[in-house]
Amino acid sequence: MAPLYGLVLAGGKSQRMGIDKTKMNWHGKEQRYWLADLLKQCCADVFISCRAEQVQEVKEHNYKTIKDEFDGTGTFGAILSAYTVVPGAAWLVVACDLPFVDRDTIQHLIKHRNANVMATAYQSPSDNLPEPLVAIWEPHAGRTLIEAFKQNNFCLREILLQHNIFVVPAADPLSLINVNYPEDVETAKREQSMWVNDGGNLDRPFKSGAC
Repeated sequence: MAPLYGLVLAGGKSQRMGIDKTKMNWHGKEQRYWLADLLKQCCADVFISCRAEQVQEVKEHNYKTIKDEFDGTGTFGAILSAYTVVPGAAWLVVACDLPFVDRDTIQHLIKHRNANVMATAYQSPSDNLPEPLVAIWEPHAGRTLIEAFKQNNFCLREILLQHNIFVVPAADPLSLINVNYPEDVETAKREQSMWVNDGGNLDRPFKSGAC
């Protein structure tokens, strides 16, 4: 089984949110750093994926970076960039717009990792499709992404659906809620409170952040 490396996806421009989602404080520090610290507990090494203009700031906080090398391809390019740095690793990727991902979410995914397929991904509770932005991508997925890049196919979800993967039902659907718009922030906080107080009843108006 290939060594597991962590990748925090923090290179988006947050145009829908209007403010930098990676700097939002959900757990006492900026989300990109909180996720990196979370992944350090279970990964051989951890990197924050970011745009060129973000690299220096992240390094000043003593976190390793991987600069996005494929402009205009979104999270697809971020993951492919990771394979150019450490091609022999399996990459556990987590997006910064998932505020309720926690240690249990990560450990549950790792526990069910299937290294014999291209990726192990959570099943999105919004549409039951694989969620590529909370997933473990095995080393040979790098070759698949290169071929997809040549074909201008940058939709990670579509790539997952076209290949042999292992899908894991979410033990806690709240953990996969993504927050992309300003109105989502208060809704997410309300849903979190309802989830805790109502014993797991989640009336979630969110859609997956993946294409």
